[in-house]
Amino acid sequence: MPENFHELLKQDFSDLQAAVKTWQKLAQELEEAQVQHRHKVTGPLHAGKWEGADARTAFRKMEASETQLGVAQSDVSSIATVLDTVHVRMKLAQDKLRQGVRDAEADGYTVDDHGTVTDSRSGTTDADDAEAQAAEKQRVAVMGVYQGIVQDSIDNATSASWEGMQLLQSIDAFTLDKDYGASKAREGARKVADSLFQIGDEFIPSDKDPKENAKWWAGLTPQERQLYIDACPEKIGWLDGIPTTDRDEANRKYLDNSLSEYDLKKQNGDLGIHDERQYGGLRKLQNALDESDGDSDENKRLFVLGIDTKSDGRAIVAKGNPDTADNVAIQVPGTGNDLSNVDEQIDRAGILQKSANDNDGTQKTAVVSWLGYNAPEADASVATPARAREGEADLRAFTHGLRESHHGDRAHMSVLGHSYGSTMVGAAASGGKGIDADDIIVVGSPGMTVDHAKDLHMDPGHVWAGYAKDDPVSLITSDKTLGGNPADKEFGGKVFGVDTEGHSGYWDEDSASLQNQGRIIVGQAPSEEDYHVPPKYVPPGTVGPKW
Repeated sequence: MPENFHELLKQDFSDLQAAVKTWQKLAQELEEAQVQHRHKVTGPLHAGKWEGADARTAFRKMEASETQLGVAQSDVSSIATVLDTVHVRMKLAQDKLRQGVRDAEADGYTVDDHGTVTDSRSGTTDADDAEAQAAEKQRVAVMGVYQGIVQDSIDNATSASWEGMQLLQSIDAFTLDKDYGASKAREGARKVADSLFQIGDEFIPSDKDPKENAKWWAGLTPQERQLYIDACPEKIGWLDGIPTTDRDEANRKYLDNSLSEYDLKKQNGDLGIHDERQYGGLRKLQNALDESDGDSDENKRLFVLGIDTKSDGRAIVAKGNPDTADNVAIQVPGTGNDLSNVDEQIDRAGILQKSANDNDGTQKTAVVSWLGYNAPEADASVATPARAREGEADLRAFTHGLRESHHGDRAHMSVLGHSYGSTMVGAAASGGKGIDADDIIVVGSPGMTVDHAKDLHMDPGHVWAGYAKDDPVSLITSDKTLGGNPADKEFGGKVFGVDTEGHSGYWDEDSASLQNQGRIIVGQAPSEEDYHVPPKYVPPGTVGPKW
């Protein structure tokens, strides 16, 4: 005899449905509170350069509160998801049960208050009537089917209730104010995701196709998207093609989790040299985010489009939202850059954005610092294209992903590379279907892995090179192992005017070099130089020009 038949048949789920809506609303309010705290409290204070002992103490407490809001949001969102899933599953079980009872009674069977299905006509047929006996066997078989529907419905409802209870118990609500609260909240979200939706790394697209990523993401419910962000932030944050704001939310969760883990290691004295370096980089990123979050202009805020601490670390940070900008520039740094100097990379993005705005303030421009590859150190690796080959598919996926997630009319996209970063840009542009850029800008380039601009899958007239007259990289290392010199006439591109010195002066304030890069970013023509082959280095004592 089925148990809980009458309870499921008559159950009113309106209270459970109301509870789901309440928890969902609370999760939304917690997220909004965290964002408001970021933009209205800590952000303006950081931007105002509040300093001193009192400031350090206050910021620690405020940052802890901000993190707690995020932890609470994740936990509450998980609770809402569990309750909603329980509600949906039990309601489906009830609907199936009620339909089964109606169908059984319409077929002439009786279903009593305990869920037992009987047939009053059973055993009344003539034993010698073969046709009647066959009909009775058929009715008995059908009665068994209805009894199975009753039992399956009750089993499904019981299973939903039990699994929901187990999951709710696994969400540790007592970690809110603990250093490991963020990681615990992530664990809880993963348990919910794995159990209810089979959400996990294996279900996230992995072929780096931005169109497929965008299609997959759009096909999820808002609830499922939030669960993925909470459960798998380290994957979602790198998913090219999905909205910038979703990637930013996921990456900030990853950043919170990582900082919490490093804080614990530091407290326990377990922070090694590599950890100390990565921890410092993450702190610099968090400080930059804190300062930018106080700006009321979205186009001056920072958005994190990728962050991890593997190897030397990677960081992709946008100044302004590329999904809503009229112009998008992607700046690729070169040799010696890693997570530890992420603040310098962000500063450079800000300088380029300001130059673009100075040239055309009527349009919105977003500049992305793209350290999405393992940049070479100042050793033998800088003379080979190996690091660029390793990362070229990632840069292609990133640029095509920004095209996919952009709102409205097509943005004017420029991809810039400095030093070995130009090698990275060249490898990405020459491979696959290119990088879909409107302009490419390289400065201080040792080579772009090709010998002609036409090999970059774009109009050579929109491939721009700049070099300082005393830049040793352009003058010595080009035309060797990394391809032709982009500033040579034979390369087939264009050369813009540079009035700065050395290998890293291309962004000097008020320089023609910086102004020209800003003009290209907003789709304007820069001042050009006549094509000529830069003088090559000649050892002392020999005849010829010297750099």
